[in-house]
Amino acid sequence: MPSITATIDTADGSCPVTLHTPNGTGPWTGVVMYVDAGGVRDTFQEMAARLAGFGHAVLLPDVYYRHGDWEPFDMRTAFTEPAQRKRLFGMISSITPDMMASDAQAFFDFLAGRPEVKGDAFGVCGYCMGGRTSVIVAGRVPDRVAAAGSFHGGGLVTDEPTSPHLLAEHMKATVYVAGAKDDHGFTAEHAETLDKALTAANVPHTVEIYPAGHGFAVPDNAPYDQEAAERHWIALQELFESALPN
Repeated sequence: MPSITATIDTADGSCPVTLHTPNGTGPWTGVVMYVDAGGVRDTFQEMAARLAGFGHAVLLPDVYYRHGDWEPFDMRTAFTEPAQRKRLFGMISSITPDMMASDAQAFFDFLAGRPEVKGDAFGVCGYCMGGRTSVIVAGRVPDRVAAAGSFHGGGLVTDEPTSPHLLAEHMKATVYVAGAKDDHGFTAEHAETLDKALTAANVPHTVEIYPAGHGFAVPDNAPYDQEAAERHWIALQELFESALPN
């Protein structure tokens, strides 16, 4: 799939991005893909290209841009090598919900100004920490999000007043959440709480747990599960086809 590289000016600096599009002239519906904890890398370039093949203009932002020219992570050792694990979790925690919302506005402005993109409401999807970001953005920037997909995301339900599930009443998107089995970051109880919150807020949604481990959708994650990954692609395609503006 064709792609371009660019930078987007945000409130905190310049964010490198790639924009992946289908073959042809478009315009297409716009989607922002949020990466997992490992950040932008070849695996996510390939995933963004695959999603573009479904008929979308897919923006892949470097959400760690505030860290400058950061050293890439090796996902085989990022969670087990102590120094890398410390750096990884430090970078994860450096991105606040306020930053997510502010960045999303800039990303959506960029998409709205591109000739390859149509419409003024967009899709978001994310993995691991990006799954949480997708839900937060759907609640914090509701007028611009028509569809939100979260895959093996953690921290969607917490005891904090900033818990993403408490944003349900603000959402205007159709929401699809697929958790992983035996994931302490998103348990069956969390799934039930999120489902109830979305139902009470009249948000069209699906919340389910896949029979696969955390990281099931991302090919360079150790728990990658091809069957679950293919299921996620089908769900994501159906979500965007049904919920994004024609």
